[in-house]
Amino acid sequence: MREPLGRPLPQGGVRPPAERWGLLLGVTTYAMWGVLPLYFPLLQPASALEIIAHRVVWSLVLCALLLAVVRQFGAYTAVLRDRRLLLTLALAAVLVATNWIVYVYGITTDQVVDAALGYFINPLVTVLLAVLVLKERLRPAQWVAVAVGTVAVVVITAGLGRVPWISLALAGSFGVYGLIKNRVGPSVAALPGLAVETTVLFPVALGYLVWLTAQGSSSLTGGGVPHALLLASTGVVTALPLLTFGAAARVLPLRVMGMLQYVAPLLQFLIGVLVFREEMPAVRWVGFGLVWLALVVLSTDALHAVRASRLAARDLAREP
Repeated sequence: MREPLGRPLPQGGVRPPAERWGLLLGVTTYAMWGVLPLYFPLLQPASALEIIAHRVVWSLVLCALLLAVVRQFGAYTAVLRDRRLLLTLALAAVLVATNWIVYVYGITTDQVVDAALGYFINPLVTVLLAVLVLKERLRPAQWVAVAVGTVAVVVITAGLGRVPWISLALAGSFGVYGLIKNRVGPSVAALPGLAVETTVLFPVALGYLVWLTAQGSSSLTGGGVPHALLLASTGVVTALPLLTFGAAARVLPLRVMGMLQYVAPLLQFLIGVLVFREEMPAVRWVGFGLVWLALVVLSTDALHAVRASRLAARDLAREP
């Protein structure tokens, strides 16, 4: 079995090639997600709903091609025949569509920093869901992290005079989506799962695009060939990072993937502040500082828990 990245390096100080490639793919995945705020404005004048409709349609087209290439159509059709799995993934599809719509709306209305905040607090929401849904018991440090994250949201809300609903909607929708995907993960691989989710959304997305065309308000028909190609590229932008994520997750320990997840919101935050010049009043900096403190507490606790578990397993193995 492959040992985790936390183990001592082999002789010569070089990690196995699979782990080095996995780390590169992991960083690349989150970097692709992190620079999406630079991509979606290129699709205007398409609205957020039109962009998501194209994202669904072209993602399904790409998924169908990939299923044929890797010969996983059988796994895809098996999920469609399983009523329980299909209904579960249909719920996941609604959640991911909600997440996409809110995210694209945030990006195209100059609220990139709020979108970044949503993905910064997502790990805290995931921990909270573990308590509320899975009835898990949290360690003291995890409770501290959740409490500090809650204070951060309150500070930002009070200071700006509005609830950061984009941040909360993104964190909530993606947190529940991740929980559902975790539950069905052993039964459904990433590619067939994405294909089923886009299949569920496809009729609505295609119907909306047809309606826009009939109304004469579709940007696809009025934006020229370059704009049409950009809209079609949404399929690649959706599927490619999911595939690289899946490849990285197969060879990297979960804790490493957990650390890498902060690359995306960090890039989004920097793009919002440095490229789009969004305002960052003092209260917003205080709120983000509290969120980052909560994440440091959460990550440190996770590393200590992994180390303690490893030491316990090693002591158990030494017992006669």
